[in-house]
Amino acid sequence: MITNIVTDKPTKLFIAITAFFVANALIAECIGGKIFSFEKLMGIAPVNFTILGQSSLSFNLTCGVLLWPLEFIITDVVNEFYGPKAVRRISYTAVVLISYAFIMFFTAIKVPGADFWFGSGKENGIENMQTAFSGIFGQGMWIIVGSLSAFLISQFVDVYVFHKIKAITGDKLVWIRATGSTIVSQLVDSFVVLFIAFKIGKNWSWQLVLAICLVNYCYKFTMAILLTPVIYFIENQITRYLGADVAHKMKLAAMGKQNEI
Repeated sequence: MITNIVTDKPTKLFIAITAFFVANALIAECIGGKIFSFEKLMGIAPVNFTILGQSSLSFNLTCGVLLWPLEFIITDVVNEFYGPKAVRRISYTAVVLISYAFIMFFTAIKVPGADFWFGSGKENGIENMQTAFSGIFGQGMWIIVGSLSAFLISQFVDVYVFHKIKAITGDKLVWIRATGSTIVSQLVDSFVVLFIAFKIGKNWSWQLVLAICLVNYCYKFTMAILLTPVIYFIENQITRYLGADVAHKMKLAAMGKQNEI
């Protein structure tokens, strides 16, 4: 059986995709505690616009958004070649392992630190290593619940929309189903995480939650459009790796059309 796993190209590819998918999601969660200014990154002045009565809004985004668009690209690729069951499998795997990682983070925070370690970061400007460690890895519980819930729900929405569009377009117009499903699922993701983490968790006003949701979605919508060529590049590389005949059969099977193979 092991020989079949390590020699079968579709199986090897799925294992590699799953590993990258989980690692990418975990990294995104870990770096999500840092907020960066997109305007500063682009070298422009803050936008400072007003939405729903909330003023002085600008593109201050979590670093997690640097990686999350890749998750939706991977989702669409897996959808294309392996089908919705495979997407659900890698999504469940990611959520379980990220949950495990957070349990280990909180365990590590609670483990008593060595006396010399607390002040070992002073030469780098860190007064208390325990405070710094807790600040990086000790994200609030509502943020964790919101992030994981949004991730799982948006994945299922992405799968549903992707296959609804594919049922209409068939094997053509990859960009429509890939971009369309991502645009819809990213809207769901943006709202759910903010609703759970900040409306339920911190009792923010509806206006503030929706305003920040729209700001985040503007970025995600733009990235979904800009990254569309990446979908074509990855799919072409996978087709070259698997061979056109195998890739075509996998796409038919992913659509539930095994009898046409």
